[in-house]
Amino acid sequence: MMPRLATALLLATSLAALPGAAGANDSTAELGIGGLTLTITANIEMLSEDLYISPDEVRVAYRFKNRTDKDIDTIVAFPIPEIPGGEEFYYYPLPVEDADNFIGFTVTVDGKPVTPKVEQRATANTLDRTELLASLGIPIFPTKAKDALDRLPDDRKREFEKLGLAYPEEDYETKTTRLVPAWTLRTTFWWEQTFPAGREVTVSHTYRPVVGGSVGLRFDPKNSPAEYAEYVKKYCMDKAFLDAVQKMDAAAKKRDSLASEHRLAYVLTTGGHWAGNIGSFRLVVDKGRPDALVSFCGDGVKKISPTQFEMKKTDFVPENDLEILLVKTGE
Repeated sequence: MMPRLATALLLATSLAALPGAAGANDSTAELGIGGLTLTITANIEMLSEDLYISPDEVRVAYRFKNRTDKDIDTIVAFPIPEIPGGEEFYYYPLPVEDADNFIGFTVTVDGKPVTPKVEQRATANTLDRTELLASLGIPIFPTKAKDALDRLPDDRKREFEKLGLAYPEEDYETKTTRLVPAWTLRTTFWWEQTFPAGREVTVSHTYRPVVGGSVGLRFDPKNSPAEYAEYVKKYCMDKAFLDAVQKMDAAAKKRDSLASEHRLAYVLTTGGHWAGNIGSFRLVVDKGRPDALVSFCGDGVKKISPTQFEMKKTDFVPENDLEILLVKTGE
């Protein structure tokens, strides 16, 4: 289990010299990407999961075993949480300039690389509109779609507004009104997988996380008590962590700078979709810099390096997703 205990991890005491900071209202959104899911789960168990999370990379290594005396052919999927369209889409700092694979997802099975297929769907008002976009030659990836929307006839533009697929907005550069893509993007990587009878299969994948952030700190008990309380609960921030953040931010402001927050999320509960509990689970959170501060909810966490913290569990049932808060200066 991963109870939300006050196990905030305090790291770092030295503060480096920083450049001047911009305004404190800019904020980007994190995306809670998780592990693999399976279409058939009753007879395949997860023997182990080794999870490494840092601001730059997520690595996951699994060992699976087919409990039966027959081979099981199924589909293994890696779903990306839905990303809303409109201006909200631009709040997500997607790490890779690739409309199909914007997180740099890679996968190996028993040490051999596998090329997953990619399915992307567009929905608006809960209805799937992927085929409509494709029939009109409009890219599903929202940031690639504006020019194609410009070319639509007026009656189609009005139809898109009615369907919730787009809305008009003034383009301040051209002083013209353009349609903004408003559909929700859903991306799933998947491949066909054989789990041989009675045998173990190792599956590893890596990707670059979508890290949320703010210039300055969003949690302040004076300015926003409700958001402050939410942060304390969500990231299990204890007094030692909060005191260190205050000290870091005060020192940064003396240099005309700010302490900034960075948020990582991982959908850990997908590990419960397989048969039985996770036999052996290991989590390593790497804050990236020795002078950073990090807080997350965990149980039995210990420091294993200047930047890394480890949690191990046996017969593990992931009941909560993982939320990680980093605070650092100079970025």
